[in-house]
Amino acid sequence: MRGDGRHGMLRRQPQGIVALVSDIRLGNGPTGWDVARHVRRVSPDLPVIYMSGDGAVDWASMGVPNSIMIAKPFVMQQIIVALATLLNSGGPFPRI
Repeated sequence: MRGDGRHGMLRRQPQGIVALVSDIRLGNGPTGWDVARHVRRVSPDLPVIYMSGDGAVDWASMGVPNSIMIAKPFVMQQIIVALATLLNSGGPFPRI
């Protein structure tokens, strides 16, 4: 990731982090796709949940394996179900 310190917590093995939940569009800089790929290099088994209003069509080609895409708008229960699915199963995981 960038060397400006904004993503310093992603440079080493995450301590106490059980999953990554990220929007696809994060403004200037890395995308949610980029963040997930980087996190998976550091922690290959960390569950990844993407959310997007328009990036869902790119999930198959851009998303990391064994991740879940949730299309916006969504309700909080969808995040909870997705997280439970990732934490309790070995994948592959569907789009919710």
